[in-house]
Amino acid sequence: MSRLAHLIKKEFTQVRRDPAVLRLILIAPIMQLVLFGYAASNDVRNVPVAICDQDNSADSRQLAEEISQSRYFHLTPMAGDPRALEGLLLRGTVQIGLHVPRDFHRTLERGQTAQVGMYVDGTDSNNATVAAAYLTGLLRARGVSLAERSARAAGRRGVTMPGIRSEPRVWYNQDLKSVNFMVPGVFAMILLVLTVNLASLAIVRERETGTLEQLLVTPLRARELLIGKTVPFALMAMFDAGIIFLLARGWFHVPFRGSMALLFGMALVFLLHSLGLGLVISALARTQQEAQLTAFMVVMPNILLSGFMYPVENMPVVIQYVTYLIPLRYFLQIVRGIFLRGVGVEVLWPQMAMLVGFGVVTFAIGALAFRKRL
Repeated sequence: MSRLAHLIKKEFTQVRRDPAVLRLILIAPIMQLVLFGYAASNDVRNVPVAICDQDNSADSRQLAEEISQSRYFHLTPMAGDPRALEGLLLRGTVQIGLHVPRDFHRTLERGQTAQVGMYVDGTDSNNATVAAAYLTGLLRARGVSLAERSARAAGRRGVTMPGIRSEPRVWYNQDLKSVNFMVPGVFAMILLVLTVNLASLAIVRERETGTLEQLLVTPLRARELLIGKTVPFALMAMFDAGIIFLLARGWFHVPFRGSMALLFGMALVFLLHSLGLGLVISALARTQQEAQLTAFMVVMPNILLSGFMYPVENMPVVIQYVTYLIPLRYFLQIVRGIFLRGVGVEVLWPQMAMLVGFGVVTFAIGALAFRKRL
């Protein structure tokens, strides 16, 4: 234990004296959280909309007013001609063009359904789909309001309007904020990126700086060297996880409904996998540059195929089967389930079992690949 304590102290001292590693541990996680929390957002806000109002009636002006007051849309100056909408869409000035024809008010007065033209720039397919759905919902609600007004004006106050009415209730993320989905994912991603990068440099850095020869002549056993190398990285990763958790709650106001003990307990299990992965890279690489490139090649597929940014359900079927081999997928489901839904072991046990299995196997492979040798 005395030898192990001195080795762990030596690792912390070495990290403290290495500015590059300090930046990786202290600055990089916070920068990633800020970037993903603010920049990587799927929320639709202030979509530019241009209206060509050829009717210029009270009903058409009120429709434009409702669109301008919506938080989802930003109304640009009116287009005087329908052909001007095409030019605005072509230049990318607006994403949606709305054409209100001349007979809009007269059609409504006759009790008929008035048609409007909606033209959507589909270059950004996600924003286009969501924005078009929002505007369609607004137009539908406006149509129901006008139909009820016409029924009252015609003296049919007691007549029930036919149709289907739904009242959606959003659970777990009531405001539909993408930051509530993204930030817990950053919690998981940082643990992977940080520990794989640090562990992959564990032996390579000692070999390049010439300090590995000094370790070889010490009484340290291979397992003691393994523990002394991995424990500091695990502690540093958990320290960063704590910072990310506090920023998620205090800065981004992400709801947390589950067990903190379960969250950090599963984070330790996930660290078994990521540290083992880093040890394998460290055993195979001969230089720090080679280790970093290999770590990048390993980490990126994990991020892309885990569901961190893109839903697994949207991937091709063959790729979906591949994602079952990505431990980060299970850890993301656990983290988001604990954060947003407040579920526990009774719900998450399949993902937890898979994560424990991957963690034990990967760390065992990393420990076997770890050798006290040049």
